Amino acid sequence: MIIQNNNTFHLQGRNISYIISVNSAGDVVHVFFGQKLRNKEYSGTEKNQLGLVAYCENGVTLDGVCQEYPSYGYNDLRNPAYSVKNKDGNSISHLKYRGYNIKENYTPQIQGMPSIFAGDKSAQTLELTLVDDTVGVEVVLSYTVFDEYDVILRSAEFINISNSNVELNSAYSASIDISKGTYDLIYFPGAWTREREFVRCGITQGMKFDISNARGISHCINPFIMVTEKNADEDNGDVYGFSLIYSGNHSSMVECDQYGNIRIQQGINPFMFKRVLGSGESFTTPQCVMCYSESGIGGLSRELHDVYRENLCRSKWAHKDRPILINNWEATYFDFTEEKLISIAKQAKEVGIELFVLDDGWFGKRNDDLRSLGDWVVNPEKLPSGIDGLAKRINEEGLKFGLWFEPEMVNPDSDLYRAHPDWAISVPGRTPALSRHQLILDLSRDEVCDYVINAVCNILKSANIEYVKWDMNRPMTDMPYEGYNHDYTLGFYKIMDAITGAFPNVLFEGCSSGGGRFDAGVLAYMPQIWTSDNSDAVARLKIQYSTSMGYPVSAISAHVTAVPNHQNGRVTSLKMRGDTAYAGVFGYELDITKMSGKELDEIKQQIEMNKQLRTLMRTGDFYRILSPYETNYCSWEMVSKDKTDVFFYAAKILSTTNTVEARIRLKGLEPEADYIDIAAGKVYGGDELMYYGIEPEFESCDFASYTMILKKNNT
Repeated sequence: MIIQNNNTFHLQGRNISYIISVNSAGDVVHVFFGQKLRNKEYSGTEKNQLGLVAYCENGVTLDGVCQEYPSYGYNDLRNPAYSVKNKDGNSISHLKYRGYNIKENYTPQIQGMPSIFAGDKSAQTLELTLVDDTVGVEVVLSYTVFDEYDVILRSAEFINISNSNVELNSAYSASIDISKGTYDLIYFPGAWTREREFVRCGITQGMKFDISNARGISHCINPFIMVTEKNADEDNGDVYGFSLIYSGNHSSMVECDQYGNIRIQQGINPFMFKRVLGSGESFTTPQCVMCYSESGIGGLSRELHDVYRENLCRSKWAHKDRPILINNWEATYFDFTEEKLISIAKQAKEVGIELFVLDDGWFGKRNDDLRSLGDWVVNPEKLPSGIDGLAKRINEEGLKFGLWFEPEMVNPDSDLYRAHPDWAISVPGRTPALSRHQLILDLSRDEVCDYVINAVCNILKSANIEYVKWDMNRPMTDMPYEGYNHDYTLGFYKIMDAITGAFPNVLFEGCSSGGGRFDAGVLAYMPQIWTSDNSDAVARLKIQYSTSMGYPVSAISAHVTAVPNHQNGRVTSLKMRGDTAYAGVFGYELDITKMSGKELDEIKQQIEMNKQLRTLMRTGDFYRILSPYETNYCSWEMVSKDKTDVFFYAAKILSTTNTVEARIRLKGLEPEADYIDIAAGKVYGGDELMYYGIEPEFESCDFASYTMILKKNNT
């Protein structure tokens, strides 16, 4: 609901209020974001001249005032939400309120970029129009609120209303100022094989955090942050989340000013960004999802999980259980024959696996990573039956068939590059940088996007391919002009729209050297994303734990792989690898033909268990219980919406002696209900599980895991 009361706009979600006010000078002021308030006319703050600050002619300063979309250089000297350069060459700007529009049952769909849709939810959108007549720019701030959710969607559209060019040098999707308080920042840095590490630090006066990425892919920084009360934890305290629906270079800026107010901004990275708008031209930012919870980090996570599962991902598979797959990559790498693949598929079918995925090496002369990217034609020496023939043989074995692509890339040693060397990103006069022996195709060009669309679609038309793994294996270098990364990202989305739209029944999985593109932009097209190339079960405790803070478990691809692990050499039990992978989209990545009878029996049991769990893992409420970042344990739990079905997981990382194991208290159950341990038959009270807890029976070894499936006793 949006309530307009004189100069105040009050946006009410399920449990939240977001309040905006326009002051007497025409400045748009932020009043409140938090727990739901009753409606009244809340007014913004006007501060008269304070000490050594800049102020306008009426003696009012904005330096220290909480604002909605601030500029820099007039009388606010904090980080700006935008920066424009006018015809005189300066960047001084000051937006003034001009008017508003409230749209019922409307969620903005940003042209060329993914956005949240309303679906069957009730949504309203407030558009505030701000103008700088001196510069000649109009900005329309968009705010969408849902009756059923505790999120606010933000974006901004810039329109050049002058008769000359306007240069846009930065444009955040959202900006909010939180009044003075004691807060922490949580963000998710990392690197290849250790994506989205959990980092929490205090926000103190004078600090300015630029949590940004300019690499084209986001292993190092994820476009999701949280700002929390100092003592907020998983279950208690105020938490604000900011998640950007964007797969390009991004920035989350957090600044604490001289008065202790905290400014939070999120959007396209201003570094190396520029957009020149001709007269009448416009530019719209990607969408930022702002979320608030008074129930701690866990409450915020579960809210985002619901929003993204129900109102972001457009794939049919967002609401369908995913097939259990086996991928041949770690079994064979490039060294395979058609018969070897069939032998893997035969064994996989015997244990209950449902989908066989052929990874890299099936096309061109691709016997290593030196050549043939871009040449999407089957290699007949490896696959004499072709993709169509192989798919038929896999189908005859009783499995679905899936295929790996890396369509955004080209090797210099490829027919495509020899025919179109200008299609690779490059800078005149410089030899482009290689990474993994490959260059990046220039997706800012329509003819290149059309080639990628046609090449992939031709393969998908040629055979019964029911799954696609879409990879992108290198950072972006040699960008030829400022703002190029955004143009590339729009090209990527154009391709995604075309291909996923043409093949709505295909299950698409995102990948970028593992988790380099684990973002909400990709999630709009692909309901699951390869979480990390590091598939070691112990490493995955941290990776999956922290990833779940901003993204649903139904998006987290998690596979059982071979030991010693191919990334870090660690040896873990098949049990722990399976138990850990249940909290995600379950699959295998190993040579199943080399496993013992005992191991195959255990895999059969894992598959049967996952088939019991996968609907719950896709639709339930996820609770994190013990953090592997803080303890020698990791524990999490999935509870169905009706609190009937429960999956509980715990891991003990290193074995200890002469110690008392921790009792672990479950969450999210009905205290008055009884719950039956399906395997053991033991009955627990919901109150007992939550307030007294259980003591898992871990094996006496390093890397031990424990699981329990509970069912509410309705008799």
